[in-house]
Amino acid sequence: MRLALFASLVGLAVGALAQSSSADAYVASESPIAKSGLLSNIGPDGSKASGAKAGIVVASPSKENPNYFYTWTRDSALVFKAIIDQFTSGADDSLRTLIDDYTVAQGILQQVDNPSGSVSSGGLGEPKFNVDETAFTDAWGRPQRDGPALRATAIISYASWLLDNDNSTYVTQTLWPIIKLDLDYIEGNWNQSTFDLWEEVNSSSFFTTAVQHRALREGAAFADRIGQSSVVSGYTTQADNLLCFLQAGVSYWNPTGSYITANTGGGRSGKDSNTVLTSIHTFDPAAGCDAATFQPCSDKALANLKVYVDAFRSIYNVNSGIASDAAVATGRYPEDSYQGGNPWYLTTIANAEQLYDALIVWDKLGGLNVTGTSLAFFQQFSSDVKAGSYDADSDTYKSLTSAIKDFADGFLAVNAKFTPSNGGLAEQYSRNDGTPTSAVDLTWSYAAALTAFAARDGKTFPSWGAAGLTVPSSCSTGGSGSGGGGSANTVPVTFNVDATTVFGENIFLTGSVDALQNWSPDSALALSSANYPIWSITVNLPADTTIEYKYIRKNNGQITWESDPNNSIKTPAAGTDSKLTENDTWR
Repeated sequence: MRLALFASLVGLAVGALAQSSSADAYVASESPIAKSGLLSNIGPDGSKASGAKAGIVVASPSKENPNYFYTWTRDSALVFKAIIDQFTSGADDSLRTLIDDYTVAQGILQQVDNPSGSVSSGGLGEPKFNVDETAFTDAWGRPQRDGPALRATAIISYASWLLDNDNSTYVTQTLWPIIKLDLDYIEGNWNQSTFDLWEEVNSSSFFTTAVQHRALREGAAFADRIGQSSVVSGYTTQADNLLCFLQAGVSYWNPTGSYITANTGGGRSGKDSNTVLTSIHTFDPAAGCDAATFQPCSDKALANLKVYVDAFRSIYNVNSGIASDAAVATGRYPEDSYQGGNPWYLTTIANAEQLYDALIVWDKLGGLNVTGTSLAFFQQFSSDVKAGSYDADSDTYKSLTSAIKDFADGFLAVNAKFTPSNGGLAEQYSRNDGTPTSAVDLTWSYAAALTAFAARDGKTFPSWGAAGLTVPSSCSTGGSGSGGGGSANTVPVTFNVDATTVFGENIFLTGSVDALQNWSPDSALALSSANYPIWSITVNLPADTTIEYKYIRKNNGQITWESDPNNSIKTPAAGTDSKLTENDTWR
């Protein structure tokens, strides 16, 4: 058995040489092109960003079919996090003025009244703006609550470097007010429904929950560092609630399918690049292979990666004939039909980045663990691998990590195959023949290439505080520190409702108390569809209280209330084992 295992792994290692060579060549040729392409899309001096204000990221110079000549809060933050990491690591000292322009621009955009509201009434959840820093007022999928979290993370990274380099005045007077607005927004709104990062599904979203958790966690530490102690407790409380929600509150993890369900609504399989992007954008090299925060080398993240990648093997013509253990082109999600439902450059290369991050941590830990959850992932590289621990000196570790490095390089090779000779990275390439399609010169595509190349080179950046976290035993769904899981005056109530929905339709809950959003349909609580057609949520409610509630449906901005009369419950008195489950049917 040992000889068979060793022989199969050696065979994989031999094939790695050609794959690695192709990836090496792609990194060498594409790196400067990606950097130039990214900078060309940033105002005011970017060659393809004419009319954009200073520090404004244009998503793409494409102005028709599709028109992406706007600035998205999410995309901009991800792009500038890559830029800030290059600057603070010493890779490019010339970027500081551009970063300062970005922070000023974001401070301006925060104050722009828009269809989502003002700075104090929900406007921070507005997903995109015109490049001249005015509001975009057409119909759109709003709000999108990942943007403030990603922006806070990016600016905290820069502010932390400034503190390390004795520039505390600029941090406290200029950057902290911008950061605090975003963190306060997350603290008060994290459990409200949101459109996902693809701007299509309005529910709770794994990516959004995870980046909000990261932002509040590092935000609390940063606030403490600069003496803003009054906000630390509130940020920490809601970070704990977000971690609980991420793990247990809405059942993102699908134990039967061994993958992460991207959204609580939407009616799709839930297999989605959303989840891979989450692992790489919440990567903390100090957290090891922690599964609570879905670190890249955690068993859940690896199992999820396999299921996600496998979902694309048979649906794209460009993947025809590729071995079942080799890299393939991947898109947003297998049911996708936007612009023809094609592979994306950024989603394909994200798979490689997760694996490079995993290799970094395994090397740091001096070994890897194979669990029952991750076994199928590792068995792609040898069917004889068993659950267990393999230290770095073992032949199995060396051969497995070599094969996984080759697998990661394979995703780069796939993108390289479909990258045109000028190195330009569009949003997508055709599922049929690999021809670049949709928006040209997508800024996020260029940023994704640069961050994956950095991970391949073994680069890591400062910890955000994911190490050693413990998932709370009970979740609170209240924002702004309200609710408080474990409070002596609340009891957990689980609401289950049997409701059949159409694609894009989701179920929400509201009712007569603060914890149920006081009958507000706009801020109603999103239920999980993990056990569809049963939709569920657990909420901490006031003990020994009569509470009325209703379920509502939301679909493309349309709200449908459940029929009268109101549902009513009497919560039990508070106690160690106090809890209640309500099983309802939509009416």
